[in-house]
Amino acid sequence: MSRASQEVRRQLDRIVALGYPDVADMSAEAFRALADPLVSALEAEDLGADILLVPTRELVSPESLIARTSIDRMAGFTTMPPRDIIGFVPQDGFEPPEGPFYLVVGPHTGTAYVNREPDVARKLIDSDERLPLTLEEGLAVVTQHPQWLVDRNGFNLLGSRSADGRVPSIWMSQGAPRLGAVWPNSRHTWLGNAYCGSRRGVSLFV
Repeated sequence: MSRASQEVRRQLDRIVALGYPDVADMSAEAFRALADPLVSALEAEDLGADILLVPTRELVSPESLIARTSIDRMAGFTTMPPRDIIGFVPQDGFEPPEGPFYLVVGPHTGTAYVNREPDVARKLIDSDERLPLTLEEGLAVVTQHPQWLVDRNGFNLLGSRSADGRVPSIWMSQGAPRLGAVWPNSRHTWLGNAYCGSRRGVSLFV
């Protein structure tokens, strides 16, 4: 068993325990089975443990997931209506690979890009040959690594954007993770701009 497959199994156990199968309206066994092809692919190609398992919005809707994050037993929350959250969609070039699950390789909250306007940070991330995280990927970060939000910083998710130009963000508020949004020309001293090295789906291992 490779380190990558072990890490994916660990992350899968976590989201099953948090009730993701209920969000997907299926049994835990059926939910786990959807990840089997990805886990099997990782047995032949070890990416290491610096990876993130991300379910696509076709499997679990993002508006249902912030409440399943927590820090010190304080549940995550948002004041945005579900229609707003659904409206944050991946931008061209940042669409997820096919399949109910995929991997983000080398996720980071983007401390190098703290206190940068989203549009400026996007150019810097591009020039550094990194990829901005999407809404779904940011939720996966806080689900699997909640302490990153405490130890590092809140972060913008520049890979997603709404029709009115806003980008989703996650930060600490009232001792809990909060999902909100910022305008592309706004600057916040406490927000980084999250990124990764690559995205990998099952089809990219063959």
